[in-house]
Amino acid sequence: MTPITLAQYFHWYYPADGSLWNQLKEKAPELAKQGINAVWLPPSYKGAAGGFSVGYDTYDLFDLGEFDQKGSVRTKYGTKEEYLAAIEACHQHGIKVVADVVFNHKAGADELEKVTVRRMDPANRNEFTSEPFEIEAWTKFTFPGRGDQYSSFIWDHRCFSGIDWAEDIQESGIFSIQNEYGEGWEELPHQELGNYDYLMSADIDFRNTQVREELKYWGRWFLETTHVGGFRLDAIKHMSPNIINEWVDHVQSITQDHLFIVGEYWNVHDANELKEYVDATSGRVQLFDAPLHHNFFVASRMGKDFDLRHIFDNSLVNIIPELAVTLVDNHDTQSLQELESPVEAWFKPLAYAMILLRMQGTPCVFFPALYGAHYKDKGEDGNEHEIWLAAVEELPAFLYLRKTSLVGDQHDYFDHPNCIGWVRSGTVELADSGFAVVLSNGTDGWKYMELGAHKAGRKMVDLTKHRPEEITLNEKGGAEFPCNAGSVSVWVTTELAQNF
Repeated sequence: MTPITLAQYFHWYYPADGSLWNQLKEKAPELAKQGINAVWLPPSYKGAAGGFSVGYDTYDLFDLGEFDQKGSVRTKYGTKEEYLAAIEACHQHGIKVVADVVFNHKAGADELEKVTVRRMDPANRNEFTSEPFEIEAWTKFTFPGRGDQYSSFIWDHRCFSGIDWAEDIQESGIFSIQNEYGEGWEELPHQELGNYDYLMSADIDFRNTQVREELKYWGRWFLETTHVGGFRLDAIKHMSPNIINEWVDHVQSITQDHLFIVGEYWNVHDANELKEYVDATSGRVQLFDAPLHHNFFVASRMGKDFDLRHIFDNSLVNIIPELAVTLVDNHDTQSLQELESPVEAWFKPLAYAMILLRMQGTPCVFFPALYGAHYKDKGEDGNEHEIWLAAVEELPAFLYLRKTSLVGDQHDYFDHPNCIGWVRSGTVELADSGFAVVLSNGTDGWKYMELGAHKAGRKMVDLTKHRPEEITLNEKGGAEFPCNAGSVSVWVTTELAQNF
């Protein structure tokens, strides 16, 4: 079975010119040739900011760039027709499409409602700081640009458990909506901030049966309309596992194809908390390995002072490799974003080698690593900053090797704080297969490693071209494999290198 190689095909600052879907359609053949066989696309529906919305301010799930709403017909990424054409192009080249879904909250309501609320302590969302009182809040969604097409469901205050803005008194805060389902929040597995059900905007209340049924109805409509092969579920840390289980079971029942489902549960410090969510969803949902990203970020900042023997400590891929989606960076961690923690440029090739060239985990390649990126935005200091991100030069070699030679046993040589390596032994049947990876966060390094006697006498070269020499394997299929300071080298058979 071909391993999944996922690409996050966007970043936060992708231009708001409606070009992404068309670009993906054009690039699909190239992506497939490189070895990308799945793409995670940004939210395809209309956000509160219309054609400028990245998509996480969900307004209308049914508007895929078809209706004149929020100041535009198209979304930031294009029209519905262009979206469907891009998906079809991906399918023609064997690429699975993973759609981004934001169920936690809605934004950009069409009408105000009088709502009874209580103020909450932001540091302890289980503690009320007021008695019940009435405010005017943006909680009614009527979708006047779409009307009843596809769905006639009207979202109102009964569909939400919290809001962050009182229009009449012009006050921001965390307001718990007092409704028939209770005065507080839904129960969550963990007690961060007392209860982290509320994140932003109008928080969806899944205790309302009609809400759950509408989201399941949308799931069927979306699958039958787009024929995507999976979903990325946003902000599930703020949602009960029960709704995730119910919704995933529903959409999976609609198709005979196995859907690729990955959730965003952002906790960089405790992989066991991620495991508990995986257990609560009985393995229905894979999770992004946020702790591993954090390890990469810290390692890139510490340089030679980071002990590479512990790079996979406290990572999800170390605990449940089959359900871990590994990543180097994403749209939330890139510079000037809320979870800003970008992996330093020098370390990115090392990190990508560690997620693409190992048995464990499903790797996700970030758009700027493929194509580079350039953008400007204000930072926390209030000043505007200009960011240039270069593509990772070694990435094509890593993707080629993952596509052609990710076979055989894996043996790790994590026995030095500044220089580690591993081998994939390859197979006898695939004579050109087998490779050795060695990387250093300090000075020039080397590692004696063995691929096995079946590779005895084979000549090896560095696919990254960081090292010029040719190495001949001994009778055990072993050799001393070198790498440059702060770099990575990937040693492959000369025959495999010639075909790259």
